[in-house]
Amino acid sequence: MVDSLIDGYRRFRAEVWPTDGARYESLAEQGQRPETLVVSCSDSRVDPQTVFGARPGELFVVRNVAGLVPPYQPDAGCHGTSAALEFGVRVLKVSRIVVLGHAQCGGVQAMVQGAPPEARDFVAPWMAIAQPVLRATPETTDPADLVAHYETEVVRLSLANLLTFPWIRDAVDDGRLALRGFRFDIRTGVLSMLEDRRWAPVV
Repeated sequence: MVDSLIDGYRRFRAEVWPTDGARYESLAEQGQRPETLVVSCSDSRVDPQTVFGARPGELFVVRNVAGLVPPYQPDAGCHGTSAALEFGVRVLKVSRIVVLGHAQCGGVQAMVQGAPPEARDFVAPWMAIAQPVLRATPETTDPADLVAHYETEVVRLSLANLLTFPWIRDAVDDGRLALRGFRFDIRTGVLSMLEDRRWAPVV
């Protein structure tokens, strides 16, 4: 595994660095100024930089299981996602936050069907953040459609939770920050944007 990582690095140095090296050097000297903060799932099949065709320095990415945004809760606990949101919005001053959901999300499956026995120390309590979406009865009983329904609702919940952060709500109300929801279908490669409760494919 380490060998494959080193091989990948060598390809980066041979193929990417010769053309993008100046960009990295500029980012090192001037600092990062991304316009977009992306909250995305940790799933290895869904890379926000690849999906959005972004270059280094363009996206400030926060990844966690299911791409969840917890509600605002400033206490002594460890809040990695909230810390990243605070840095992105208050320090980097991004102009938009994107919540990127995806099809076949294992975190959502764990919430709906129960977490695997090996993943109950942290995955199960983390996905409990999204428990409110289970209160509404979906129109379908098909297992695949059921998970897809909750994948949508988790994105909507995360967008709602963003507005519980006072400095995010203030920035949205002032027109300095926009919130958007997207969904990436791994099987088809289609990206859709959330419009109310429906997905509109991006063309």
